[in-house]
Amino acid sequence: MPEFVTVAKVGAIPEGSGAAFPVGDKLVAVFNLGEGRYEAINDLCPHMGASLADGHLEDGVVTCPWHAWRFRTSDGTWCDNPRIKTDAFEVRVEGDEIQVRVPE
Repeated sequence: MPEFVTVAKVGAIPEGSGAAFPVGDKLVAVFNLGEGRYEAINDLCPHMGASLADGHLEDGVVTCPWHAWRFRTSDGTWCDNPRIKTDAFEVRVEGDEIQVRVPE
């Protein structure tokens, strides 16, 4: 089973926004939902490859900055067609570190 990888310190990602981090061979968008909650999905929008970490985050949904595709940060599902998804990753906070586990 893949290990958790530290991507940032608590407080490094402003509440209500996201940031992208390389984890293994993937680029992962980690979102700060507030109240110590973080969720992570593949940073690259499956439509045209825009950075989802740069999108607008509201109520657990990130909107792609290029073409307004909306994805749930909890499971990577596209809000307009649940048959389309991007990868979602497990996130935990250990001490002051935000960690993500990405399958190999």
